[in-house]
Amino acid sequence: MYYLGIDLGSSSIKIAVVESETGKAIGWVREPQEEMAITSLQPGWAEQNPEDWWRWICAGIQKIKKKFNISAQEIIGVGISYQMHGLVVVDQRGMPLREAIIWCDSRAVAIGNQAYDTLGSDFCNSHLLNSPGNFTASKLRWVQENEPDRYSKIHKFLLPGDYVAYRLSGLMNTTISGLSEGIFWDFSSDTLSAELLNHFQIDKALVPDIVATFSEQARVSPQGAKESGLLEGTPILYRAGDQPNNAVSLNVMRPGEIAATAGTSGVIYAVTENHAVKEYDRVNNFAHVNYNLGERQWIGTLLCINGAGIQYRWLRENLLVDTYDVMNHLAATVGIGSDGLTLLPFGNGAERMLRNKDLGSHILHLNFNRHTKAHLCRAALEGIAFSFAYGFEIMQSEKSTNQVIRAGNDNLFRSEIFSNTIANLLEKEIKIYNTTGAVGAARACAITKGQFDDLSPFTGHDYIKTYTPSGDNTAYLSAYHNWKKELEQIINH
Repeated sequence: MYYLGIDLGSSSIKIAVVESETGKAIGWVREPQEEMAITSLQPGWAEQNPEDWWRWICAGIQKIKKKFNISAQEIIGVGISYQMHGLVVVDQRGMPLREAIIWCDSRAVAIGNQAYDTLGSDFCNSHLLNSPGNFTASKLRWVQENEPDRYSKIHKFLLPGDYVAYRLSGLMNTTISGLSEGIFWDFSSDTLSAELLNHFQIDKALVPDIVATFSEQARVSPQGAKESGLLEGTPILYRAGDQPNNAVSLNVMRPGEIAATAGTSGVIYAVTENHAVKEYDRVNNFAHVNYNLGERQWIGTLLCINGAGIQYRWLRENLLVDTYDVMNHLAATVGIGSDGLTLLPFGNGAERMLRNKDLGSHILHLNFNRHTKAHLCRAALEGIAFSFAYGFEIMQSEKSTNQVIRAGNDNLFRSEIFSNTIANLLEKEIKIYNTTGAVGAARACAITKGQFDDLSPFTGHDYIKTYTPSGDNTAYLSAYHNWKKELEQIINH
């Protein structure tokens, strides 16, 4: 028997299957093969058609069943991971009233900022643990202000994962973790924020029913079975946003544990018991997947670095280097500090951890007589690693300890230079695991079924290697301090 995991990203959808008893990953597929389209009708806008998500999910389920010769009867549970902070609005029949406003859409920034000013910093920091910012609640208010006819027809608002669960089951519900990522949750009263709903004039009736993250949230309906190829009655057992789910995939479930990712952007996600927020304008705080599970009120503190792997990709394309492995080999021929060459990777829009400054990327101290393609490769890896170290300093100011750091074996963490730089600067081990979000979502079904308390029985089989501090990090610290000095001079210019 198997569990099936769905990972709805903004570029593609991954479907995975794992053995239900052992958690062994059987395999995964991706749909579509090319990247999904993102519509941008105006600068700063980003939308996708929820019907396209559903179409590719159904195609992926059929594909994985065929690829691994698995029948619908053998799939006994479904877990869902999804792109965070999106907004899907549906009418009474469950039909989307417009395209989904997705996570990277920035049209509601001013609305969120105004809400922060009106509600007040004390309230937002102590009750919401965030500024309303550019999250789901602010996006819903944008629809109310700018598309009143559509807004008047809304039956429920849904996060992207809620919409997937609805198409499978015909039921509209959400989770506390999901509501907190939309900035609807009041952590002080442990309920929906009446103050936020009142400020945005959002009727509570638009909020879906709340179900536990690890629970039988719904079952596949006759229509969902017909379209998806799953068996009618198959339970939906788990749902979480992509970053909390990445933490689940790496078994980051307790205070003091940290999950890190370094793809196009970089993310540091730390589990903490601390509800006292200082850096509200640089980090975000959401209910972790096991929030309030057995009296736990554990928070996932998330710091995002927009300019991470995209810097390395840009460099590969413009240096006309064939592969990242070639770049990593070139970088390894240069010593720590890149012979004085400095790269700031912040060229992918405004950086929240820099208080929403859009600095652009910088190449500093380039010397035509000394520096080569290899120096640029090393400086790029170091610059991105330094930005992670900078982010960890912010996390430490939030009193988030980092006893354990875990990362997936993909993207920049495949680079020894990148991973060793972070390990030495933080003086912490970084443990690398071979897992994915779709596999994690599938395995999480076992927690709901009571087979395991966490995913440690599974992740032990995923372990690949550990990056360990060398013991003498003097050269790393010197290079980092020089990089940080350059960054802060530009910020304060």
